[in-house]
Amino acid sequence: MSSDTKFTGQKFKSIGTSPLRPDGIDKVTGRARFGADINLPGQLVGRILRSPHPHAAIRSIDTSKAEALAGVKAVITSADLPDLTNGNSELFNILDNCMARTHVYYDGHAVAAVAAVDATTARKALKLIEVDYELLPHVTDVDEAVAKGAPILNKKCFTEGVEPKPRKASNIARRSEFGHGDVEAGFAKAAVIIERNFRTEQTHQGYIEPHACVASISPDGSGELWVCTQGHFVFRQHCAELLGMDVSKLRVTPTEIGGGFGGKTHVWTEPVALALSRKANRPVKLVMSRDEVFRASGPTSATSIDIRIGVTKKGRITAGDATLRYASGPYVGMWAELGAMTSFACYDMKNVRTVGLEVLVNRPKTTAYRAPSAPMAAFAVESMMDELAASIGMDPLEMRILNAAKKGTRSSYGPVYGPIGIGPTLQAAREHPHMSAPLGKNQGRGMACGFWFNFGGQTCTDLNIAPDGSVCLTVGTIDVGGARASLALVAAEELGISYDQVRTVVGDTSSLGYNDMTDGSRGTFSSSMATIMSARNAIKILKERAAKMWDIPVEKVTWEEGCAKAVGKKYGNLSPLSLAEIAEAAPNTGGPIAGHNELVADGAGVSFATHICDVEVDPETGRTQVVKYTVIQDAGKAVHPTYVEGQYQGGAAQGIGWALNEEYVYGEDGRLQNSGFLDYRIPVCSDLPMIGTQILEIPNPNHPYGIRGVGETSIVPPLAAIGNAVSNAFGVRMTHVPMSAPRILKALDEAESKKADETQQLPLEL
Repeated sequence: MSSDTKFTGQKFKSIGTSPLRPDGIDKVTGRARFGADINLPGQLVGRILRSPHPHAAIRSIDTSKAEALAGVKAVITSADLPDLTNGNSELFNILDNCMARTHVYYDGHAVAAVAAVDATTARKALKLIEVDYELLPHVTDVDEAVAKGAPILNKKCFTEGVEPKPRKASNIARRSEFGHGDVEAGFAKAAVIIERNFRTEQTHQGYIEPHACVASISPDGSGELWVCTQGHFVFRQHCAELLGMDVSKLRVTPTEIGGGFGGKTHVWTEPVALALSRKANRPVKLVMSRDEVFRASGPTSATSIDIRIGVTKKGRITAGDATLRYASGPYVGMWAELGAMTSFACYDMKNVRTVGLEVLVNRPKTTAYRAPSAPMAAFAVESMMDELAASIGMDPLEMRILNAAKKGTRSSYGPVYGPIGIGPTLQAAREHPHMSAPLGKNQGRGMACGFWFNFGGQTCTDLNIAPDGSVCLTVGTIDVGGARASLALVAAEELGISYDQVRTVVGDTSSLGYNDMTDGSRGTFSSSMATIMSARNAIKILKERAAKMWDIPVEKVTWEEGCAKAVGKKYGNLSPLSLAEIAEAAPNTGGPIAGHNELVADGAGVSFATHICDVEVDPETGRTQVVKYTVIQDAGKAVHPTYVEGQYQGGAAQGIGWALNEEYVYGEDGRLQNSGFLDYRIPVCSDLPMIGTQILEIPNPNHPYGIRGVGETSIVPPLAAIGNAVSNAFGVRMTHVPMSAPRILKALDEAESKKADETQQLPLEL
């Protein structure tokens, strides 16, 4: 690990260590409470009726038989969740997705829900609900959805970002464009131009814990919600607005989260559970089955990407152009926009253009999955980088080093970079032993780079000092990857005390001011800034109390190594006062001691990584095994290095599954055919090698400790790294993810046929 902390003027004591995680014992012993572990007296069981059709108009819904069934306490349809969105189209889409109104748009779309005394009664009630559908044409493929004559999902959908008006209804819901320079002039300077189409299939985050919540609304209109979520404040806001509640009257308590990876950033069942509770006047627990998770909660986008890149004979990129079509389900999202922003972000390009098209299809509403949209874009760009390097006889690593973005580079999506880590990760890859390790039979090595933004957002923390000198830090960002330990280390560092003296808890929505979602790699970055400020506010009070105890001016007090110290010749003989001593005296010096901070955490530092991958491909079966993998990534400053390594390895593991196995399979009837882990295969231990990591530390100057977010970038390079490794093993360029055995065999067969044809066409020598 390389490190540069000189700009902070600090030598860290707690930061950079790897103590045991505070939630470890509870999780391995089963004491931790996840979403489905919450139970309230008198609670009912909620179940949702879902459409079996990919596209249909709802003529009528008859719930009378279900309502008459003994044990059923409430039945709801969209009539029980009226449109209170006041013209807010984004909020209306959330409402319509939670409970279909006039149309169903995908296999699994919710149309009604029941609350009953037990699960058996709830299931019986669902079967008694009669829905009269008018079946409509459907389209599930992203390219077919934009083809001429494709069925239009929403007659009121017009392409955002396109002028002039009026416009025709379209399945292209939004167009986004980024770039600078003169692309065509750039291509005119190129010695080699390669143009290809790349496709990626839809994947799911694969979290082990399904969506689960318990909702309770009282007759006075106040309510409580216990839920597994990545952002309980956002859930509170959306649920309150959809149900017409005052936000302050809904208290949301987050449970432990059994995996999210972006998939638990949206409400799916929570407004339904609240509406059932309101109608039944009882608490309602609603837990998705695994089938429902796949059919009705947000996967990634399937994509089709057209890309063109030109280079000089010496390997300098002269221009890049990409059109990225991202399937967003039946509602407009921001996924193509993110893909367009991240496509060429690793490189210093004078002429670049990216166009993102958000395409409506009859699939579930898409949502984030760890660096959302970036892996697909990187698959296209990084595959092309290898192919271009081969076309001019240049080493692909050296070509990337030549074109890497650096401080002062204008990024492809607009901003000018400050200190960034793409160059150092490439240099580290060049020197890494993995890059020169020998390869075996049928093996190939590939590499790829990846980029992800970070953002800060609204954040609030409380730091309370107990009478014995221990500290409780309350944060509002969900702990999805070890944040409680990392933030305890930050508090300990600032206060100058040991990690064991600090406990971090995630407060409910009534305990703190608003906090944004834990996404965008913001959790540790933003909450550590607020924690530092809270600790410094507490230190200010501690110094004031020490001055009072000593009866000296506060400006003669400093805080060092967890103690107040008097300075100057007049007071230098006073013994230091520890935090515990000051806390014990607090009742007589002014009362409780605490630090509080709220901020919008600006100055997030972008993140880069370079991955190296070795694969072995069986030419007879097409089975591909990753045999060696290395992640090199810039962390800014690794607060808890073991957790950082875990984030690197976890992202790489998920990327390996995405690259080789995972995809949604839809039949011609528009229904999902593999809605379970038996047929949707996420990686298991036998699918993965030991994943090596190298942590680089190029400090983010906008954070007091130099921290950058690390949780998402590591999923970006694997698709391309594996694709490049397969290509190098057999000389076959893979352009379709996942690179499953049948697709690899097909590519090998096509390559052999092409080679045979070329051989037959050679002229005979006389």
